[in-house]
Amino acid sequence: MRVFVAGATGAIGKQLVPRLVESGHEVHGMTRRESKQEMLHELGAEPVVADALDPDQVAEAVGSARPEVIVHQLTALGGWGMRDLKRGAALTNRLRIEATDHLLSAGQAVGVRRFVAQSNYALYARTGGPVKSEEDPLDPAPPGKLREGFAAMRHLEEAVLGAGWTEGIALRYGGFYGPGTNLAPGGELFEMIRKRRFPLIGDGGGVWSFIHIADAAEATVAAVERVLAEGRVFCDEWEQASHGGELTGAVAAGVLGRDDVTDLGAVCAGLAEGRRSAEEITILDSTGLAIQDLAIALGALEALRAGAVKAQTVSL
Repeated sequence: MRVFVAGATGAIGKQLVPRLVESGHEVHGMTRRESKQEMLHELGAEPVVADALDPDQVAEAVGSARPEVIVHQLTALGGWGMRDLKRGAALTNRLRIEATDHLLSAGQAVGVRRFVAQSNYALYARTGGPVKSEEDPLDPAPPGKLREGFAAMRHLEEAVLGAGWTEGIALRYGGFYGPGTNLAPGGELFEMIRKRRFPLIGDGGGVWSFIHIADAAEATVAAVERVLAEGRVFCDEWEQASHGGELTGAVAAGVLGRDDVTDLGAVCAGLAEGRRSAEEITILDSTGLAIQDLAIALGALEALRAGAVKAQTVSL
C-alpha cells in the first residue's frame, strides 16, 4: 500500500518507516525541513517537504502522494529541554488540532482508506484499576496545566474517529522510551533519573505507563495493515441482483441498500472505483447458469472482432 507518514523523522517515525518499507509498502515521509530528506531516503521513504500547519502545503503533499493510508505521528515534544517544554507542548497542541484537520481534509480529497493517529494514555480518568481499555472513562477535569493538552488530544481522537469517510484509528501509546527519546542513555529524563535529580510528586506513588519506541512502531504497522472491518459489494446489475438475484435476501433483511452496492458495469466504464490495491481480496459468488453468461460474452467478443458491433474496449 501507499502510506503517507507525517512526522516521519521523529523518534517513532524513524522506527516506523523502515518497518513499513520492509513490509512491502510504498512510504512517503513528510518533514518540514529540507535537510532531513537524505535521512528519509536512507530509511527507504520518498521524502515530502511540507509544513504541517500550512493547509495548502499539506494538501499538495498528500495530493501528490495519493496514499491509501495516512499515519499522523506529529508532535514537537523532543529537543526542547525541560525549561522550554511549555513551548514544545504548545506547538504539539497545534499539531494535534490544526495539523490533524489539515491531514484529514487532504486525505478525504484523495480517498484515503485509513487514518492512523498518535494519541496518549494520559487521557484516562484517575479512577479504577491500573489497566485501562477503550471503555474506561476519560478524565472530565484534568489538572489546570494539562487542560490544553487534553483538549488537543480529545480533538484529535474525535476528529479521526468521527471521520465517516475513512476508517479512523487512534493509538493511545504509553510514554516512549528507547532510542531517540528522552528516556534513553544521554536523554534528559534518563540522565536526571540516573543522577537522582528527577523530582517526585507527592509520595511518589504515581503510576506511569511506558512503551518501547520499537514496540510502538510495531503496533502502528499492525494498525496500518489491519484488515478492513467492512468490505465493498459489487453486482452485475442492481435491479436483477436485488429482486430475485443473489442480493435479494440481504436487501429484504435491510442489510444492503442501493448506496451500498456498485454495478460492475459502472466499474468497467470507469464511472465507479473497483479494486484499490493488489492487497484487496476479491470473493466471487457466481450463481445461476454461468455457462450462459460465458456463451453470451463469447458471442459478443466474436461480433466485436468481426466488426459487426462497436463497443468501448476496457482493459482489466
